[in-house]
Amino acid sequence: MLKAEDVRNVAVIGFGVMGTGIAQVFAQAGFNVMARDVSEAHLKRGLEIIKEGPFGLQKAVEKGRLKKEEAEAALARIKVTTSLDEAARDADLVVEAIFENLELKKELFKELDEKCPRHAVLASNTSTLSITALAGATKRPDRVVGMHFFNPVPVMRLVEVVRGLATSDETVQLIKDLAVKLGKTPVVVKDVPGFIANRLALPYLAEAMRAYEQGIASAQDIDTAMKLGYNMPMGPLELLDLIGLDTTLDVLESIYRETNDPKYAPPVILKQMVRAGWTGRKSGRGFYDYTAKK
Repeated sequence: MLKAEDVRNVAVIGFGVMGTGIAQVFAQAGFNVMARDVSEAHLKRGLEIIKEGPFGLQKAVEKGRLKKEEAEAALARIKVTTSLDEAARDADLVVEAIFENLELKKELFKELDEKCPRHAVLASNTSTLSITALAGATKRPDRVVGMHFFNPVPVMRLVEVVRGLATSDETVQLIKDLAVKLGKTPVVVKDVPGFIANRLALPYLAEAMRAYEQGIASAQDIDTAMKLGYNMPMGPLELLDLIGLDTTLDVLESIYRETNDPKYAPPVILKQMVRAGWTGRKSGRGFYDYTAKK
């Protein structure tokens, strides 16, 4: 069975916000990374985020967290491709970080199972979807596991290690050990909608949106109440703007579909804002207007 010290080559499938962060932390920890996305434009943008993004290698050097030569060595360990065959060929570990769509992910895991070496472990960065369902699309369900990072990946220390119905103890231990190698703290959780962190945080965030929707208080006053009253580092609405309102809507809808629990029902205001293209900081507008701050 694969041990953490045997893992040399990591394939990251999906090179967006999460995939770039995952590739970066593995490369910084000394692993060879092959990142795959569907277009050269996506790959180019991803490498730019790793090099010059707000949590990228250049910023880490400027802040004294990384030496210049360490940043250059980490970047040199990241290769990119549009070919799934090339990404999968030599992988010891695959971390999938594509769009949160179960059918797309199942199809991808089926392909990865066919293309990866027999010893390879297939991990998903999904925040809500069933690891058991992804494992069911493969012939190696014991080596399919959740490895859920948090955004921004280079900064956030938590990794949820999600045990599917058939995931082996050895696979869980491998992912725990790898998380520690990355400087993260792993927690092990059963395969349930939302796992631990989202299961607890999303009802809180949804209730903050409902308070805003009902005119109970302004966005600033809701955030101030939680920061000063409960010592939260960020208020719920500014946190939602950072996460992305479109991402939050996807996650809420996914958990609500699985549980039918009304506390996960997406508030109307959230749906309206996403339809308007107000997705938070990345679009310049969410619960706050960021256009004047640029």
